[in-house]
Amino acid sequence: MLAVPFAHNALCFAGALYLLFLAWQAVKPGGRSPFQVRDLRQDGPRKLFVMGLVTSLLNPKVAALYLSLLPQFIRPESGSVLLQSLVFGSLQIAISVTVNALIAVTAGSVAAFLAGRPLFMLVQRWMMSTVLASLAVHMAAEARR
Repeated sequence: MLAVPFAHNALCFAGALYLLFLAWQAVKPGGRSPFQVRDLRQDGPRKLFVMGLVTSLLNPKVAALYLSLLPQFIRPESGSVLLQSLVFGSLQIAISVTVNALIAVTAGSVAAFLAGRPLFMLVQRWMMSTVLASLAVHMAAEARR
């Protein structure tokens, strides 16, 4: 991308314009905060499970983790390498499920708590807009160099 300066600059300016658009969406009259509770269509448990499973299976980070991190803990002299791999993999899955569940429950509770605070919602929207606009200005300035 850097070999073609025009394309790089065009992409930077397009990104800056998009950030400005997002900044405006946050503060425009009638705009909504990302923390604001919304009515969403509920998906069934099966659909959610399948979506999560497919996402996890297609995620290359999982394979990279198992191929790079776990082998250093496997000791062939301690027994079956396959069994050790399955135990370590199961342990990692159990820890991940626990941590992700805690994050989901906490995030839901915090979002509900903050959604009932109109002043926080207003300040948060303006802060988010300021950060996005600042990033847009920075990107545009960098592209002009």
